[in-house]
Amino acid sequence: MSLPRRALAVVAALIATSAWAAESPMPPDIAQKLAELGRVVDPPATARLYAPLQPKEPYFGVRIERDLPYGPAERNRLDVFMPQNVTSGRPVLIFVHGGAFIGGDKRRLPDSPFYDNIMLWAVKNGFIGVNINYRLAPQSPWPAGAEDVASAVQWVSKEIGERGGDPSRIYLMGHSAGAFHVANYVSHPEFYKVKNGGLKGAIMVSATYDLTIGAVGAPERAYYGDDASRYVSRSSLPGLLKTDIPLMAVSSELDLPVFAKQLELFKEAACKRASGCARTVMLPQHSHMSEVYSINTDDTRLTDQILDFVKTGK
Repeated sequence: MSLPRRALAVVAALIATSAWAAESPMPPDIAQKLAELGRVVDPPATARLYAPLQPKEPYFGVRIERDLPYGPAERNRLDVFMPQNVTSGRPVLIFVHGGAFIGGDKRRLPDSPFYDNIMLWAVKNGFIGVNINYRLAPQSPWPAGAEDVASAVQWVSKEIGERGGDPSRIYLMGHSAGAFHVANYVSHPEFYKVKNGGLKGAIMVSATYDLTIGAVGAPERAYYGDDASRYVSRSSLPGLLKTDIPLMAVSSELDLPVFAKQLELFKEAACKRASGCARTVMLPQHSHMSEVYSINTDDTRLTDQILDFVKTGK
């Protein structure tokens, strides 16, 4: 049952003014507005909160190659972000955007800072950034997303060295539907085009790992199909429990309940692996969209975890 608007405003005010929130790097006005929005996926409203905190093009000290083809489909395009003065041996961060399987883009609008913000953060922190598009449902259902991720990883493995990247240190990060595709790629070795998947680590922000738990919505059905008997083989959890690729999974306090539940499911299952528990992160104050729109701002709670994951390998 949803709270009345007046009650939501009271709760939001309490969240924004609480002692722990006052010490957080999230501006109090943004914390309050996110709490007022609640557990929703609202890219435009969330973008309005975070766009003023992000730089605008031209970006100082960054060289960009946009819309490079990595496969035959029209949407098999990627952007590469590098420092102006390229040095060799940088780790690589590949980002896979969300969009409910049927939409989304590596750059939401030509003048939008999203998802350039993730690439700028990557370059600032010693990476080469790679931002990809992929084929969309329903025209391109399962396993098109995982296949496209495989092609992108293959392209990066072959081409990133001449752009300063280290092909032996590729990290793959996805958000929402993009996180589903990352999880499906990692968990299904039959899609690999590079030995052992070509990854040093995988980061999944708001994903579903077991399609058989809970209701499957229209976006998921558009990609995975209506035949529930196939959801077991198309889920990522069994394969994620077998992989040797280091894993990090994320959800947030104001995320949709399904993603918080799936994070707990993944956390519990992953701790039974022979290789030990995977890194799991529950971000306080954040929502489904703010968790990635906040990257490259003073709120470093997620990116600190990513950097430690890269540093420690777990």
